[in-house]
Amino acid sequence: MQQRQLGPYQVSAIGLGCMNICHAYGAPVTPDEAERLLLTALDQGVTHFDTAALYGFGVSEALVGKALSKRRSEFTLASKCGMQGVDVANDGKLVRVIDGRPETLRATCEAALKRLKTDVIDLYYLHRWDKQVPIEDSVGGLSDLVRAGKIQTIGLSEVSAGTLRRAHAVHPITALQTEYSLWTRNPEMAVLQACRELDVAFVAFSPVARGFLCGEIDVGALDAKDIRRTMPRFAPDNYAANLKLLAPFQAIARDVGCTPAQLAIAWLLHLGDDILPIPGTAREDHLRENIGAADVKLDTGTMAKLEALINQGTVKGNRYNDQANREVDTEAY
Repeated sequence: MQQRQLGPYQVSAIGLGCMNICHAYGAPVTPDEAERLLLTALDQGVTHFDTAALYGFGVSEALVGKALSKRRSEFTLASKCGMQGVDVANDGKLVRVIDGRPETLRATCEAALKRLKTDVIDLYYLHRWDKQVPIEDSVGGLSDLVRAGKIQTIGLSEVSAGTLRRAHAVHPITALQTEYSLWTRNPEMAVLQACRELDVAFVAFSPVARGFLCGEIDVGALDAKDIRRTMPRFAPDNYAANLKLLAPFQAIARDVGCTPAQLAIAWLLHLGDDILPIPGTAREDHLRENIGAADVKLDTGTMAKLEALINQGTVKGNRYNDQANREVDTEAY
């Protein structure tokens, strides 16, 4: 596996997003299946694991802790705070809440450390900027966790270039994470350049476009709780238009000699050594396929062909619905 720099850490060029094992894309796999997947990833050379308090309301962190804590020295551990499940109505039912107050971030970190079975989290992200709390206050709270030895470095997720700069002035930001793929090009507007100016690693989630770039999805058959049901690009009219991009994309993959998923990830890898894709999956065959993207070589002509085919002008629909758009702070076309 190729290696790339994630702040002070050298990690595998392709990491593993740990949301899918318990959250967001339909019925989760069993705990035993999740454990096998995580251990297989580590055995295959993946050394960058990314989870969050939100995923399964702590379940993902607990699964990562159970599976990998005995091999803690072999990988870089990233997790996130600032968006988690809270029993708001005091009825035992957790609901998603964005809360960036320093005291909440401290409490979330303490709970995460227990679930992850570790003394320290290598990279701890603010999952969403709580717009009711100045970013300087939230990052200040995270910097207190650094000084306390609870976390090593700080990251931000789904923020703009301006917010990144404000945060970085309070404490050095190691990584910025946001959605980036051929069909989500928003980072190219400003935040990717800001990361490069500030020497901040760029972690790209959803590099295969929520599964779209892997092949045709039967949207009507998606689980009732699958988050893609709320995403405008998967609405019937938009999805029908977007499907027209798949056949020519798959033809390019055949020409290159790789799978469509590998082509999507390889495109990101070729954009710069500072970009670290973290595809998520719950299946071992998909995991091995994704890792294989590190061996795919793309020439400048193929890169240009891909970028002309799938971009902000050819993809129909916003990446998020109105509510989710209000919760992020990213630049938008």
